[in-house]
Amino acid sequence: MSSSVIARTRFSVLDRSRTREGRPPAEALRDTVALAREAEVLGYHRFWVSEHHGVPGVAGSAPTVLAAAVASATRDIRVGTGGVMLPNHQPLVVAEQFGVLEALFPGRIDMGLGRSVGFTDGVRRALGRDKGDAEDFAAQLGELLDWFTDGSPDGVHARPAEGLRVPPFVLAMGEGTTIAARAGLPVVIGDLRSREKVLRGVDRYRSLFRPSPWAAEPYVVVSGTVAVAGSAAEARRLLVPEAWSMAYSRTHGTFPPLVPAEAVEARSMTARERGFYEAGLAGHLAGTAEQVAGGLETVLEDTGADEVLVTTSSHDRTALLDSYRRLAALFAPGR
Repeated sequence: MSSSVIARTRFSVLDRSRTREGRPPAEALRDTVALAREAEVLGYHRFWVSEHHGVPGVAGSAPTVLAAAVASATRDIRVGTGGVMLPNHQPLVVAEQFGVLEALFPGRIDMGLGRSVGFTDGVRRALGRDKGDAEDFAAQLGELLDWFTDGSPDGVHARPAEGLRVPPFVLAMGEGTTIAARAGLPVVIGDLRSREKVLRGVDRYRSLFRPSPWAAEPYVVVSGTVAVAGSAAEARRLLVPEAWSMAYSRTHGTFPPLVPAEAVEARSMTARERGFYEAGLAGHLAGTAEQVAGGLETVLEDTGADEVLVTTSSHDRTALLDSYRRLAALFAPGR
């Protein structure tokens, strides 16, 4: 089962290395590498990893290090970050890290960049940053890109980045889409539950886009959760652990490891928890292959997106991999 709009769209994976209750963070990192191998076999275009600091539910705190492990374990799939949070770092160091990756894995590395800074006040203090650093993202982005083409007035050069081309992407909503457009860079916009917000972001990006040495025309990646299963109920169960984790973070102030769906369904929740939990289950592209195909067609026709970045997390890794296989059958049937 496929459609022309789905078949001509690239599909990629962002895995956040979600930890599972009672299991070590190292297992989550190994799961990410294993998923990357499977994604490559299934025909996904890119495999990206994320950056989170001090979050109990996420093992991926050093995305360029994890990207190196993923690239080492795969052969052809593009590998990158979704993203490196640029305000947390000095642009020179980021350029050097991606330069090393590109030198080791030429033609396969993507540089996905975000403008978030820390998750809590404590994390920001530990990073030596504050909320205001995110306001300098446009300047930080320009400095980072300059390291790939020029040295500094002080005679400093980013080795081995200088002279290499590592495709940059901006992870954006709101003001970030304007920054991406004016810099002439590809943009990643999510999440698909906020459909009107995504459409406004896409329109703003395309209307303001200026061609650059990095991109001659707009390139839009839409991101979000996609869950495909044998039935709508099974697909919904895939979403349960992440929905509860989000609800817990909203009501307790910390983002916890994933727990099994059956454990969540057996819980008694306060009205506030239940509200966040139900909201976390709503609006995703989830269901049977036929249902998801219909939803994808609508998203792609409405946004004109060039690529879909799938961000699904779940406690049941077997069911998660099955979902990715069923999705791949929509865009690469017979592979």
